[in-house]
Amino acid sequence: MTVGAVLVAGGSGQRAGGDVPKQLRPLLGRAVFGWSLAALMGHPRIGPVVLVVPAGSRAAYDVAADPALRVVEGGKSRSQSVRRGLAALALDPDDLVLIHDAARPGLQAADIDALLEALQTWDAAAPGLAVSDALKRCTGGTMQSVPRESLFRVQTPQAFRFGQITAALSGAEAGLVDDLAAVEHLGARVHLTEGRARLSKLTYAGDFETMTRLLRPHPMLPRVGTGYDVHAFEAGDHVTLCGCRIPHTAGLAGHSDADVAWHALTDAIFGALALGDLGDHFPPSDPRWKGADSAVFLTEALRLIDARGYRLESCDLTLICEAPKVKPHRAAMIARTADVTGLPADRISVKATTTEGLGFTGRREGIAAQAIAMLSPHPPMQD
Repeated sequence: MTVGAVLVAGGSGQRAGGDVPKQLRPLLGRAVFGWSLAALMGHPRIGPVVLVVPAGSRAAYDVAADPALRVVEGGKSRSQSVRRGLAALALDPDDLVLIHDAARPGLQAADIDALLEALQTWDAAAPGLAVSDALKRCTGGTMQSVPRESLFRVQTPQAFRFGQITAALSGAEAGLVDDLAAVEHLGARVHLTEGRARLSKLTYAGDFETMTRLLRPHPMLPRVGTGYDVHAFEAGDHVTLCGCRIPHTAGLAGHSDADVAWHALTDAIFGALALGDLGDHFPPSDPRWKGADSAVFLTEALRLIDARGYRLESCDLTLICEAPKVKPHRAAMIARTADVTGLPADRISVKATTTEGLGFTGRREGIAAQAIAMLSPHPPMQD
């Protein structure tokens, strides 16, 4: 008996906020849909898997080539998308199929095992989480208590025999609450396995913080990283420091804009995340970074902080040079760094020192910078 799976990753996820659909947003270093895809593809009982994506967005779903995985475009409704996923599976009627929402990234092998065990006796199965809060119905300004006994929050995956769910959905009306509703209408015997908080659906922006805590493999502690960078002077009339153009008798040599301060800060963030250094992420041999604004580098480092469940709490930058004088420009440098990082100005330190005429900076051959970045796990540390 073959066991297949349909992973539905359609929808725009507008209520969750963000610039991309929620299923594509990063969650602890992996796209939301990737969590469930890995659980399904890695289960020893599951064979073919179909990933259903929104129409016209296939390129946004970066998945490794695998003969067991097929990516298809969905329809205008969830039911249409599920039907297209089932059609792509093309299993025998007695085979089993799991239908799962990509917006529920907490799927684990034990959840799949429980569903497959239930299908040995029942027609269909799904995880159910008993309602524990008090329930009220408000109509016309009147509030009425609703008994919560025997009420469950039904989650996914939902498990079926392929022939039954295919037939049920083919004649189902639009607007089904879930796929179970289709087979319930046909009188199927449905069993609820034990639901889990981690199988909750990502719907609103705050749900990402909750899910991060549930999926985090171990307690996360604050992290600290240090960065150091050097750029030599060359012919020019200005230097760029913390995104600010500062007049000077020379420029700084570098493949990008040679912003030595932000390069050091970016390296500090990469160090705190144990992700190598600036050259690993933005090789100077790559022509894309020739003359690039270093805000691009810093923004990518900030994205990686968020993707791994952290946030930048504060940073401390020290510029080492005889000239130009940094103090007259310090307020602007802090303000520009605040614009890019989102930090309040009182969490950004920019200062400068000299080497009393010693070394290459003392000989006015270039500028060096040191930076320290402090990261904290979500939720943010309190002041």
